[in-house]
Amino acid sequence: MSAGTAVVSRYVGLELRRTFRDLGFVIFGIGTPVLMYSIFTSVGDQDQAAGGWDVLAMVGMASYGALGAALTAGSAVAEDKANGWLRQLRVTPLTPAQVVAGRTLTGSLMVLPAVMAVLLTARLLNGVDLALWQWLALTGLLWLGSLPFTMLGIANGYLLSQQAANVTNVTCNLALALIGGLWFPLTEFPSGLAAVGEWTPGYLFARLGHDTVAGHAPGLVTVAGLAAWLLLFGAYAAHGYRRAGRRA
Repeated sequence: MSAGTAVVSRYVGLELRRTFRDLGFVIFGIGTPVLMYSIFTSVGDQDQAAGGWDVLAMVGMASYGALGAALTAGSAVAEDKANGWLRQLRVTPLTPAQVVAGRTLTGSLMVLPAVMAVLLTARLLNGVDLALWQWLALTGLLWLGSLPFTMLGIANGYLLSQQAANVTNVTCNLALALIGGLWFPLTEFPSGLAAVGEWTPGYLFARLGHDTVAGHAPGLVTVAGLAAWLLLFGAYAAHGYRRAGRRA
């Protein structure tokens, strides 16, 4: 392991420990999608759509949990900016690029507990039965597919004040989840809104999971669309980092 990689690894470890010591993140970031899944599947129509409502809700709530955890990384950036932690990092051996890479990696790793908690609940509560490769692929794709939202959250964290970043990321979380059909299928939406929803990053993200539980690889349109959102949010994050650096 190179010296630079070792420094980033220690930084990521530190940030993860700080995050998981935050009781609010553990309760709301991980507990909320699990609770919503439990409620939705207790009142939903089990015969709704192929695969069962319990499977559809599992994908939707796992995606929603991943989305919220990814955006939370940006709120943490805004908090670090407000309390002076970012200024302290400038006197460490970490380069600016390593700080951004470390924060991005931290944000992506924060996604895994939320995803795994919903999948485990689906298995234990409703007996959702998938092949081993599907469980592994579902976890991996939702982890990797959440990267655009990590970029979006981090960009908001760099550009906005702590309070504004928190409100913006929560709003983005709710809007992307609702319009993307993570709570309710787009088939329940008006046709015009459903047509728009099919191109939103939240919907494309959830499609990764829906295709996996259906037993096939994600479609090219889904992957390409999500990659385009990654480029857009990545450019936004780079802009936010440059703006934050000029203000410091």
